[in-house]
Amino acid sequence: MPAALAPVLPSRYEPVPGPGAGVRLHPDALPGLESVSAPDEGSVWLHDALLGPHSADIVRYLGLARSVGGPVLDLGSGAGRLAVPFARHGFAVEAVDRDASALERLEGWARRIGPQVAGLVVTRRADLGELRLAGTYRLALLAGAMVSAVPPARRPGLLREVASHLADGGALALDYTAHELPGLIAEPRRTWAFQVPRFDGIDEWVVARQVFDLAAMSERITYCSARTGKTSSERTVLTTDKWIVDPDRLAAELHAAGLRVEGRRRHRIDERTESVLLVCRTDD
Repeated sequence: MPAALAPVLPSRYEPVPGPGAGVRLHPDALPGLESVSAPDEGSVWLHDALLGPHSADIVRYLGLARSVGGPVLDLGSGAGRLAVPFARHGFAVEAVDRDASALERLEGWARRIGPQVAGLVVTRRADLGELRLAGTYRLALLAGAMVSAVPPARRPGLLREVASHLADGGALALDYTAHELPGLIAEPRRTWAFQVPRFDGIDEWVVARQVFDLAAMSERITYCSARTGKTSSERTVLTTDKWIVDPDRLAAELHAAGLRVEGRRRHRIDERTESVLLVCRTDD
């Protein structure tokens, strides 16, 4: 294991040094480190690990789908984390993503389950910031913090487009990581070290460096990964760029799009970060 990426013992960093100086180990919660960039073949395990904290959302989203019905629009679907299970539960799903390889993996997964599931899934390659819809949906999803991938200048247009294609009684559900402003000011640079759960004989350790730009309301995460197998090892560097979500601005954009927040769920991740899930309905 390269020394720079070897496991970091928590005791070496207690007490934590001044703002921005410590390395944190949080094997069960990696606040705000989810990637909104398309994974390549080698980073699929890392990508899945970063979305792990969101995995329980499928239960809530499925419950919502049972309440409002389908068809379902899965925006930023990736490789089908939600779309394929929804189809397995009998919902027609349109999965939209900008990454062609992710959509290919989604289609392959659906086909392996069987023709009944594959027949309920339609994939479409598109950038969310330039999305134009043709269908009508009972439920639209922006899951896995995908709203953070949409440039703020284009987000109002996306929300209007989605709202205009929701059926009467339909809903938009989205989630995002909310960072408290005082914490961002005090510590705009953060470093995390963690092991990626893998079951293919590869050991992977990652150091993630998280940098917030408050002037631009943006965030960049750099993942420095060391992967070690029986006969080889490699280092990779991946980056993902996101936008910091201002809850008040998002609420105003939803209202302007004709959507009202019907439900809000907050889950505290650590002392300065929480996950927020919103369920919105079209105005009557």
